[in-house]
Amino acid sequence: MDKTITFVGAGPGNPKLITLLGKEKLEEADLVVYAGSLVNPEVLNYSNGEKIDSYGLTLDEITKIMADAINEGKKVVRLHSGDPSLYGSVIEQMEELKKYDIGVERVPGVSSVFAVAAALDTQLTLNGVSDSLIITRPAGKTLDKDWIKELSAHGQTMAIFLGTQKIETIMETVQCPKDTPVAVVFHASWEDETVIYGTVADIAQKVKDAGIQRSAMIIIGGVVDPKNYRRSHLYGVPQEPL
Repeated sequence: MDKTITFVGAGPGNPKLITLLGKEKLEEADLVVYAGSLVNPEVLNYSNGEKIDSYGLTLDEITKIMADAINEGKKVVRLHSGDPSLYGSVIEQMEELKKYDIGVERVPGVSSVFAVAAALDTQLTLNGVSDSLIITRPAGKTLDKDWIKELSAHGQTMAIFLGTQKIETIMETVQCPKDTPVAVVFHASWEDETVIYGTVADIAQKVKDAGIQRSAMIIIGGVVDPKNYRRSHLYGVPQEPL
């Protein structure tokens, strides 16, 4: 018996942004355990198997559900939003599954950070503006301390996950000029995608006025409003034949 569970990244929301392999694994699955409202319900339509929402379940409960199904000879998919390597808690799930002698196959997904870049018609690294992308999140129930203040001092693009409810505190914390461009993207790539533009000084109020409290990403930096960038070397000078 193949005792392997497949962890699949569902992508950022648009059901067509799942990978071909991820879609194939869903079509084959007898059971899909998915990450609640973070996963667009349309993605679940790729599977005719049983579907269980993991929201509100403990790690032990989730693990037992999947292990029992595997031991019954079923094909199981654990479906995460975006790519499970970013804030997906996959390591702890894999460790628990080892106790049942169950292995894990990973299928990467398109992270929401890339869907956000597409929504903003920008790129996250831009020559002469930002050469680095910092991915982080604010402190909360599962994180005692964050490094947003320190990281913001580098003047590079920041993508802040899970921070919409704390956006006012975040904007007061970052060590960026008050006129630094900021964008907040709600449900990137979903049908109800919403983009709010502002600056460190005013974005918190704009987000509050829009009533957005979750399921959004904060992007801070010059790439939000790209100006005075340099052409990349690839397109700036004649290239020798490859």
